[in-house]
Amino acid sequence: MNGVVLRREGHVAEVVFDRPEAMNALSSGMARRLAEVCGEVAADASVRAVVVSAAGERAFCVGADLKERNAMSDAEIFAQRPLFRAAFGGVLDLPQPTVAAVHGFALGGGCEFALSCDLVVADESAVFGLPEVTVGLVPGGGGTQLALRRLGAGRAADLVLTGRRVPADEAARIGLVDRLVATGSARDEAMDVARTIARNSPAAVRAAKRALRHGHGLDLAAALDVEDAAWRTAAFSPDRREGIAAFAEKRDPDWPS
Repeated sequence: MNGVVLRREGHVAEVVFDRPEAMNALSSGMARRLAEVCGEVAADASVRAVVVSAAGERAFCVGADLKERNAMSDAEIFAQRPLFRAAFGGVLDLPQPTVAAVHGFALGGGCEFALSCDLVVADESAVFGLPEVTVGLVPGGGGTQLALRRLGAGRAADLVLTGRRVPADEAARIGLVDRLVATGSARDEAMDVARTIARNSPAAVRAAKRALRHGHGLDLAAALDVEDAAWRTAAFSPDRREGIAAFAEKRDPDWPS
């Protein structure tokens, strides 16, 4: 429906870009649907981890649908902006840990969707890039700020200001990719990572994600306060009692949250 499919496997949700005939380019309808799907996933307490993947063999996502945009007036492009911000924000703001499964081209918004996830799994066919400056634009899905935080100032500037494409091996070397796998196996690896996360305490995992996200960029003392708040959330949750009991009884935990 409108280029986005939601699948569920146990406690793992999979958000799939499903517009392979257009290399999963982000249209207005697709952006609207993506925001809706992310809202649904965020509100579902049974979802403990999320994989963001893509249909087709050629691309994860090549960013905004420039054919659609070429036919739009300035006013229509301006009106489209909130839709796109909601789509990118929907992925970025998911409370559950997110794992991108990237193959083929991840350009512009596609690269930004990967950067919006907590972990990036890519196969050897993946090609990343933020080419917006080559068409008179600036990354608008969080690319400048997310690249800065993930890669550091120099490497982010290299990507954003040149607009060059980065092959999978270099992406792994500079930290844009967390796990590099053989061609065709990114989704399988990402699902395995998500299943591993989903076996852990939901309360602890969500609190840990908040600490990782909110502590970034703060001075150490303030960041440790963020961590302390996350610790308190987990330590006084029913999950902590169940986790310790399960450890003592040598059994798998049955998480109450």
